[in-house]
Amino acid sequence: MSRIAPLEPPYPAEIAAQFDRIMRGAPPLMLFRVMAGHARAWVKFRGASLLDRGPLSLRDREIVINRTCALNWCEYEWGVHVTAFAEAAHLTADEIRATVRGDADTPCWSSAEQALLAAVDALHVGATLSAAEFERLGAHYDADQILEIILLCGFYRTVSCLANALDLPLEPGAARFPA
Repeated sequence: MSRIAPLEPPYPAEIAAQFDRIMRGAPPLMLFRVMAGHARAWVKFRGASLLDRGPLSLRDREIVINRTCALNWCEYEWGVHVTAFAEAAHLTADEIRATVRGDADTPCWSSAEQALLAAVDALHVGATLSAAEFERLGAHYDADQILEIILLCGFYRTVSCLANALDLPLEPGAARFPA
């Protein structure tokens, strides 16, 4: 169980409608249930507005999210995303493993994906991009996409802190970190 109790059904109508929009009819994640039990936190969490696809392809978005979660040792969110989106994002088993156990230059990635992963790694370590890292990223992504990458790294670092600090139990059926 979470260190902060999750909201339990029956959910208030407004919260139920929000869960349905986010989860598309699936049961709400534990993280969402914990956050929704605290009005201000839930509004701020949803206000990040990064729960949609944005200007990145689903594949690039999931690479950023999975790598960010893996760097923060957040098996909870990594597992949710791998289970829910890896197939649709056309991530192979080797690529999924590399988000946790590889580095930016792992050969399974294209040159654009290597630049993407190098940026995620740099943002994780130093909360910035060097001129060379920014230029490398800019060779493959436009300004809107670069801003989305930075925002996703920050948002999913926050999600990782929440899931880890709340000691959320892993979602049933969600993927686990590779050995």
